[in-house]
Amino acid sequence: MTEEFISAELADHFETGHLFQQVDKLSGEVFRQIASRRTIRTRIGEHYYFAKIHHGVGWKEIFKNLVQGRLPILGARNEWEAIRGLEAVGVRTMTPVLFCETGVNPAQRQSAILTKSLDEKISLEDFEPDDPTLKRQLIRELAMMSKSMHEAGINHRDYYLCHFLLDSNIGDVPVLHLIDLHRAQHRNKVPSRWREKDLGGLLFSALEKQVTRRDLLRFIRRYSDKDLRSALEQDQALWRKVVHRARRLYLQDHDQLPPAVEKLLRLK
Repeated sequence: MTEEFISAELADHFETGHLFQQVDKLSGEVFRQIASRRTIRTRIGEHYYFAKIHHGVGWKEIFKNLVQGRLPILGARNEWEAIRGLEAVGVRTMTPVLFCETGVNPAQRQSAILTKSLDEKISLEDFEPDDPTLKRQLIRELAMMSKSMHEAGINHRDYYLCHFLLDSNIGDVPVLHLIDLHRAQHRNKVPSRWREKDLGGLLFSALEKQVTRRDLLRFIRRYSDKDLRSALEQDQALWRKVVHRARRLYLQDHDQLPPAVEKLLRLK
């Protein structure tokens, strides 16, 4: 079984067919390399791209994940399908320009995806807005992107501020791009526990920032698309679990919650 997609802008740089073998020969700056996968930034023509190249994970890895109750990541298809799903609902993410997958045996399946390099961006993990208006706009964008992603049946699984890139040239409205969808899942509907995991991870990653309880409530209102009283009453179970997960993640690296963080995590 072989599936291949290539955009018009790259068509002249690759021969027809056998795309994986050609992508596998690309070289560039290595960002990650393990036995079954490598990620590089490569130049093709006048432009730069990120290539994620997956070799078969092997049956040992597949069985290990299944025993642990997790679906194994077999290749680039997760990211490919998540990107297309996000594009369909207007969530800015990476721009795919090539995808290929070959092989029937899931343990030996080979695949790759190329996306345009997102240049002149700032990770939200490294950005601290000093303008209250900009801060409110960023919270609104994060809430709306999260809502659209989950309503599209997609959960990220590594949903932290470091995976949001902000255009360095900030205009009237900040522009965010969601990246690193390697482990994303795409279903008809996101199960509750995976939605809670995404939102809890995002909240946890914001606790080191100058985020306030009012900021959290503003996010909840936007994400829920309800007035705040209704959101806190009708979706109480969701937000309690989100806060519990964020607190638990924080305490993995700290002995206790500072008073400011404890106050932030109170929903009443």
